[in-house]
Amino acid sequence: MPASKRPTTRFRELLGRRQVTMLPAVGDPFSARIVAREGFEAVMASGNATAAMRLGIPDMGLLTLSENAENAGRIAQASGLPAFADADTGYGNALNVRRTVLEFERAGVAAIMIEDQVTPKRCGMLAGKQVIPAPEMEMKLRAALDARRDDDLVIVARTDARAVEGLDAAIRRAERYAGAGADAIFVEGPRTRSEAEEIARRIDRPLLYNVTPTGSVPPLDAATLEQIGFKFLSFSVYVLLAAIPAMQGFLRRLKSDGDVARASRGAASMQEYLDILGYDDWRQYEAKYAAVTQSPGEPDQMKIKGSTRTSRRKR
Repeated sequence: MPASKRPTTRFRELLGRRQVTMLPAVGDPFSARIVAREGFEAVMASGNATAAMRLGIPDMGLLTLSENAENAGRIAQASGLPAFADADTGYGNALNVRRTVLEFERAGVAAIMIEDQVTPKRCGMLAGKQVIPAPEMEMKLRAALDARRDDDLVIVARTDARAVEGLDAAIRRAERYAGAGADAIFVEGPRTRSEAEEIARRIDRPLLYNVTPTGSVPPLDAATLEQIGFKFLSFSVYVLLAAIPAMQGFLRRLKSDGDVARASRGAASMQEYLDILGYDDWRQYEAKYAAVTQSPGEPDQMKIKGSTRTSRRKR
């Protein structure tokens, strides 16, 4: 997919193909750069991972609009990938949702997900969720659609009603959200493969499937989801969970014997770290824009794109 296209257009094109698109969920720009280097086509700016990585707190509705939108924008910019942003409940009523869409769109994301939980929300994997009435969510979705300035910006409606009202009620809600104009649908928390198949059979919109580390959602793979009829596979905070043992192992070995070299065996090299950050590109920019040095008393000279500008110091 040509990177010259707008991120929103690139993401919208993913909706139309049969192949499942995997969305690694991250909470920081550095992780997003790793996702891009490993060849993924899009990235998810996870609200859960953002709360953990930016603030060090659980995903319990404590992350603010400005914190989330800014971080999602940095993830999009750093990765160069279309970014799918978790915008929680839209941070309030329909008017709040309108501002939420404007802020995330300005940040440069390609897709925005809004859920039907009450505010403040809870992570989909945690207990204690409550949902708002379906008509209220429909109005929030209409506000989101009206607010977007780029028609290719994808609005995803999420329902958490499966854990609160049951599968059938969740699907009926999803059908209403599709009718309100949502571009894609996420029904959180199917308990079995047959429930996932029922979701795909009844909802006529591109669908997202999210595998969670709690084990409550069947860990269906991309090939299976493609066969069932889903378009996107996200996997919660797995990228972050995979990193935790490596960090803990290094710190525990270091604390035990104080030997940095021994503790860091198996770690990435400094060169790999710099490569992920694009260090060589920044060095080239540094050389391109560097001023030419001169001896005291000589005219000031600065080369700009191959030309030389000379000025005399005042004496």
